[in-house]
Amino acid sequence: MKADDIQLIEMTLAGDKEAFGELVVRYQDRLFGTLVQMLGSIHDARDVGQEAFLSAFEKLHTFRKEASFYSWLFRIAYNAAMTNRRKLKRRNNSSLDANFERTGHEPSDPNPSIDPTHHLRSEENIQQVRHALAQLAPDYRDALLMKEMEGMKYDEIADVLDCPLGTVRSRIHRARCELREILERLTEHETEAP
Repeated sequence: MKADDIQLIEMTLAGDKEAFGELVVRYQDRLFGTLVQMLGSIHDARDVGQEAFLSAFEKLHTFRKEASFYSWLFRIAYNAAMTNRRKLKRRNNSSLDANFERTGHEPSDPNPSIDPTHHLRSEENIQQVRHALAQLAPDYRDALLMKEMEGMKYDEIADVLDCPLGTVRSRIHRARCELREILERLTEHETEAP
């Protein structure tokens, strides 16, 4: 853990709220970027990130200096993201079911990156990767994002996810394999288009 993180934590616990503001500035962009990928929504990521920082501030006295502050913060954010994901799933399931019952049609995906006539450019490649990531099971996607975007070690991911190290390795391996397959299908589909 960074020595200055410890100093900022100690200053915050001593009553200096601006010190916690420094921790927020230091880690908010990194946390936000991963939350956007996990949740698929800038607005949800912003809400969950704010909730995580508020919760971290309130629980700072429980922080043990054995782990890095960011790993501890990320664990709080991850739990908040899972709660948000469950709420959203319940809300979407009920609204999709009601829509199907009302219209008799399944909803269509308006995302232009899945259109087979859409030509690849740099931004479109990024969109394809995001689209492919969204198709992964949440357990696989979360583990892969923690490893690749956050640069977390396998044992840190196991701690955040509260699962065995072997499970983390397996999830990341399967996520990479599935992601590769999805991207290959998307690429094949693009090259087959007239």
